[in-house]
Amino acid sequence: MVVSVVATRMDPSKQLYEREATGWRRGLYEDVEGTFRAPIVNWFFRTLTANEPEFTRYLWAQCKPLFQTRAFGRFTVSYRDAVRSSLEDAPADVPRYRRADLDLRPPEWRELRGQVATFDVVAPRLAFTFAICDRAMNDELPDPEPTGEPSTAPLPEWLDRDRGLSVTMLDDGAVPADLEPTVDEIRDFHGLEGGLPSIYRCLAQWPNYLEPAWSDLADVLESDAFERGCDDADGIVGDHCAELPYVPQLSPSALSERGFDESTIDDLGEFVRQFNRGAIESVLPALVVYAATLGAGGERSL
Repeated sequence: MVVSVVATRMDPSKQLYEREATGWRRGLYEDVEGTFRAPIVNWFFRTLTANEPEFTRYLWAQCKPLFQTRAFGRFTVSYRDAVRSSLEDAPADVPRYRRADLDLRPPEWRELRGQVATFDVVAPRLAFTFAICDRAMNDELPDPEPTGEPSTAPLPEWLDRDRGLSVTMLDDGAVPADLEPTVDEIRDFHGLEGGLPSIYRCLAQWPNYLEPAWSDLADVLESDAFERGCDDADGIVGDHCAELPYVPQLSPSALSERGFDESTIDDLGEFVRQFNRGAIESVLPALVVYAATLGAGGERSL
């Protein structure tokens, strides 16, 4: 994921990657992957862990139970369905590719579908992560109004389990030259000044997919229908945030009581706010669309 980060003490170029994590940090990453049911640790967690490891551990302890309820599972499928349903009114159909359409070998096809499935799994989870951290840390969460048993009943064991594969991606500077026109259009659509979100650095490994997919999806993603889908998905995130069984103790006053200084709290609040604004508002819903083109999408009802 790429965001535009203002000057704070947080250094967005400083990340702790999975292969470098040891000790409790390795355990934290494994817990995030297991809880998200996806073999990937997002830039958000990598950057927080590198810059403020003790805060990251506290944040995860506060938020983890929110990802483990049936209500959360219902939220994830509703998020996915909101995006997919909106596209029924798009000016063009979402394409559905077969391996032969893309001239990919069977191992390439398996990796492409498996890695895109991982992004489909994490899309609603990241949308909720960014929203709940933003609202909690900026003291904008309402008092909890749990909606009965689903608020605390366990997340179904089968939901999104073992769907995706570990994600690989190109470095920012390693995108093939013949993909640059496509990449420029992608940046323009998402309002990116530079760099590429993880999904596109992943898809760039298969130009035979990314070029035709972007060409075929341009009218869909630039349509009022997709914009409405983004708004609907965002509304579902907001509704779920208002129905939590408890409020994570991440407000400025709560963090101060935990011993974090005021400057650190302000920097962290600004940092997480930026993850809930800008390009992610279209990038995360687009993950659901790419999965649909490969038949790699998840459940839409629970």
